[in-house]
Amino acid sequence: MFRNQYDTDVTTWSPAGRLFQVEYAMEAVKQGSAAIGLRSKTHVVLACVNKANSELSSHQKKIFKVDDHIGVAIAGLTADGRVLSRYMRSECINYNYTYESPLPVGRLVVQLADKAQVCTQRSWKRPYGVGLLVGGLDESGAHLYYNCPSGNYFEYQAFAIGSRSQAAKTYLERRFQSFTDSTREDLIKDALIATRETLQGEKLRSSICTVAVMGVGEAFHILDQDNVQKLIDAFEIVGQDEAPAAEPDAAVPAEQGAPAEGGAGAGAGADAGAAPEVDVAPMDI
Repeated sequence: MFRNQYDTDVTTWSPAGRLFQVEYAMEAVKQGSAAIGLRSKTHVVLACVNKANSELSSHQKKIFKVDDHIGVAIAGLTADGRVLSRYMRSECINYNYTYESPLPVGRLVVQLADKAQVCTQRSWKRPYGVGLLVGGLDESGAHLYYNCPSGNYFEYQAFAIGSRSQAAKTYLERRFQSFTDSTREDLIKDALIATRETLQGEKLRSSICTVAVMGVGEAFHILDQDNVQKLIDAFEIVGQDEAPAAEPDAAVPAEQGAPAEGGAGAGAGADAGAAPEVDVAPMDI
């Protein structure tokens, strides 16, 4: 029934010094639909993939507004994400009521991490099975944090979590040095391209993705589907214009004889063997 005798509750350590319940929560984040965050000096962009369990159901909301200057994107159990987003919203309201100023992003992230960490040391609790990308702006500039179910938190220039997020991370790692000085439109473009990388061949449409933006003089808001689709169409046109330029180079080896034909056949076999896998995320995560 259990994987071993050390995962019956979160306070039981294995002989190797591991807490399996915490690792299970982190695995739930890896199985959730992808969420991506990017920041520049003046703007923060959050994007996520919305996948429905079936054609008859609607998708779950993955991006939440916390305050005018803070937003969050989640990957993992959506119910846990809603609970934590309501907690963050309450903290922002209380701080604003008491001090009449916006809550600093870093302080909110620390409070959120403390709340998550308590669930790793109480036998009657379980860790939150959700990872959160918290983006916001305060007096010190734009920030992007990742909060882990273990209670750890890290600040990033750009990051991706969730299912097949490694492809998005690879793209972001190639481009992250230019994000600091990027404009609002460039950040949105990079977020959509990174989102497309997580789909593994599936066509990117506004109906399966959500994009939210905040910046200096621009309160947090989610872009409507029509604007997102226009941006996606514009990027697809650029990709089609660049594709024919590679055709003459690809045609040169074919004129050199039989070895090129063998290489082409091997390439076709490799492409056939690398068919994308379709994995279904459990429990609407």
